[in-house]
Amino acid sequence: MYRFILIILISALTFAQSDFIKSENLMKTVEYLASEELEGRLGGSEGYYKAAVFIANEFSKIGLQPFQGKSYFQKFNVEYNEVFPPCSLNLIEDDKIVKEYKLSDDYVFRGFTGSGDLTGEIVFAGYGILSEEIGYNDYAGIDVKDKIVMVFKENPRWKINDKNWPEGTPRPKSIVAANHGAKAILFVSFPNDQNPRKPIGSVLHGSGEQLTDFPQLHIDLHVADDLFKNSGYTLTELQTKIDEEKKPFSVESNSKVQIVVNAKYEKEKETVNIISILPGSDEKLKDEYVILGAHLDHVGQQGKEIFFPGANDNASGSAAVLEIARAFATQEVNPKRSIIFALFSNEESGLEGAQFLADNLPVDKEKITAMLNMDCVGHGDSIQLGNGKSVPNLWNLARELDKQNANLSVDATWAGGGADLSPFHNLGIPGLYFASRFSYTHLHSTTDKPETLNHVLFEEITKLAFRTLYEIANNNYSRESIVTK
Repeated sequence: MYRFILIILISALTFAQSDFIKSENLMKTVEYLASEELEGRLGGSEGYYKAAVFIANEFSKIGLQPFQGKSYFQKFNVEYNEVFPPCSLNLIEDDKIVKEYKLSDDYVFRGFTGSGDLTGEIVFAGYGILSEEIGYNDYAGIDVKDKIVMVFKENPRWKINDKNWPEGTPRPKSIVAANHGAKAILFVSFPNDQNPRKPIGSVLHGSGEQLTDFPQLHIDLHVADDLFKNSGYTLTELQTKIDEEKKPFSVESNSKVQIVVNAKYEKEKETVNIISILPGSDEKLKDEYVILGAHLDHVGQQGKEIFFPGANDNASGSAAVLEIARAFATQEVNPKRSIIFALFSNEESGLEGAQFLADNLPVDKEKITAMLNMDCVGHGDSIQLGNGKSVPNLWNLARELDKQNANLSVDATWAGGGADLSPFHNLGIPGLYFASRFSYTHLHSTTDKPETLNHVLFEEITKLAFRTLYEIANNNYSRESIVTK
């Protein structure tokens, strides 16, 4: 019965407005948002504000109203750190530079690196963990005072007595190293992985106070090989030994590097979400809302030498939200429910923009019928609709709409929200997470450029989000019917 009714609803609609959505318009927005001028759109940066003003101006041009007052901007404060010149990492032998490593190709700075101009010996300290509860200490029996520590970026994938490891993000690991007297830290990926992770830009740093004078870098595996050449070990051997014995094994590397980095830190810096509204046309339903959102920020630049374009992550989702807003506003769709179009700041540092809107909703959360999130929707081969296990009826609606059109969506889904959908899911607001499958080839890399996007997929996933939003906004789905399993 459900499928029969749904097909009738779909066949009764032409969705001519979705034909307004074209890949060339989507790509034009992506090309600007991913341009060098915006320097990777780090939340709170000058480049991010240029992107925010661009989106606000586009909302204004198509006649969307600011959601509150006269401004499209919802202001809030975030922790902020940006890396400026000079920046370098050099291998030192006999007090001379014997190799100069290249930013991006060989290493990157962590987004919340501290500043420094220092030279030091390298000590490998395993996973960089100290836990009295678990009885595990990578720093036992090794002196790291005034030295530079190298540790695995991630925590072990095994446990001791089924106990959880301490927080494994870079800041807590850096604090442990600093407390042992180290003066900088080098993170390295697992060499034994089938596809070891390359150094990437990231501002997700973890809890604790900022170490403003403690440099933090992520080095590539070939750099680690250079640093271990006089140690008697390879990094592969060290990981194998620690993982097999489930015991610390920390060693001197017998190598030395010079690090220079200039970071400017602000504990609180203002940034903005950009929010507009298309009022509903129905006298009763206009006081109910559907949110369509995406994050506008990315991970910025380093040393004025490299920047992370973030074309797929998430210029693509931001462009999709803008084009869907344009289709509704300029093609006289006149939805019955009101639609909130939201572009979030600081997803990359921990969903901060989405969380701020969820914590400061200007309407009762019970009045929000659904939230649709678009994140990384331009690279890959197919469409994935996340959170389907939490909202199977809404997931079935989107799948059916896709089958009637591009037929690009896959069966795989999950429960519990995901990314910027999570803060709204946690409030009990139903939602779907639109993403492209195999979307992370260039994640947080300098190669996440517009030319890597799949134009056909990008256009189709945007059209699918439009059609799904259309259905919800026109009361073909109530909140009760979405959440009923």
